[in-house]
Amino acid sequence: MNAIRLRDFIEDREGCLYAVSNYDNAERIGCILRYVPDTDGERTNLAGRRYHKYDFAESFDWVRAYRPEYLDGVHRVPYCDVARVYKPEEGIAGVAARNERVARLLSHLSLPAGSFGCTGSLLCGLENEASDIDLVVYGETWFLAQRRLRDLVGRGVIPAMSTAMWQKVYDKRVPEISFDAFVLHEQRKWNRGEFEGTYFDLLYTRAYENLDAVPAGKGRVLGRATIEATVTDASLSFDSPAVYAVDHDDISRVLSFTHTYSGQALAGEVIEAKGVVEEHGDERWLIVGTTREARGEYIVSKTLLETV
Repeated sequence: MNAIRLRDFIEDREGCLYAVSNYDNAERIGCILRYVPDTDGERTNLAGRRYHKYDFAESFDWVRAYRPEYLDGVHRVPYCDVARVYKPEEGIAGVAARNERVARLLSHLSLPAGSFGCTGSLLCGLENEASDIDLVVYGETWFLAQRRLRDLVGRGVIPAMSTAMWQKVYDKRVPEISFDAFVLHEQRKWNRGEFEGTYFDLLYTRAYENLDAVPAGKGRVLGRATIEATVTDASLSFDSPAVYAVDHDDISRVLSFTHTYSGQALAGEVIEAKGVVEEHGDERWLIVGTTREARGEYIVSKTLLETV
């Protein structure tokens, strides 16, 4: 079996479902609990088993109470406790077969087989009518999907995101920047959209041959900082974490662990970023998204903001 990677799901021996949130899964799998079997649960899978969906805070409360040995920043599940692995690229045929909206969206994007999939509730067979479409696209094919989405919206095949949908996304993210600045940055990313009234994401995930692109692990915390720097490489800016190599006297990389600031700046642009400084070997990195809400932390493209 291929390595377990970001945006896969795993199922433990009791049927709990976890979203894989890390690439560094050599010893234990870094993930977040999402669904727990519950006879009164609001979701039902394809086999008729009922589940309750846990939000971020609830999931940590549950793991703290019932699987405290998994707590380690995220939830670290040992391989011996894994009963099943759900891979988006392997499950996409089944998702498209039972969900006509997903099938129609995929037909418009027309991506190479094996280069994409669907994660989240759709991958686990636990979707409902309100479920978003979480499309995953791997490696360089993600940029093809980005270009095709931009073209499809330009030709009117897929509508542009409505103001109401942008407001919904903004309210969910609650970023440290204004609504106007948020939308200005988001509109050029082409990593999300609205199709037949349903919100969808284009989520970047590294190809199998590139899983070690960024050294894993937490560095020694040195304090907080706000910096201004020029982006020199944004090729992994849509990843999780988003990575920006920068030209700065002290900081060599800016990383964002919140999806809000993925794809936030292009190579050659000047950014302002506020977060926590970590020491990684001979380098210092600025980390944005050190908490779930990323309070007081942000990345903005000053170059972009100066165009309005």
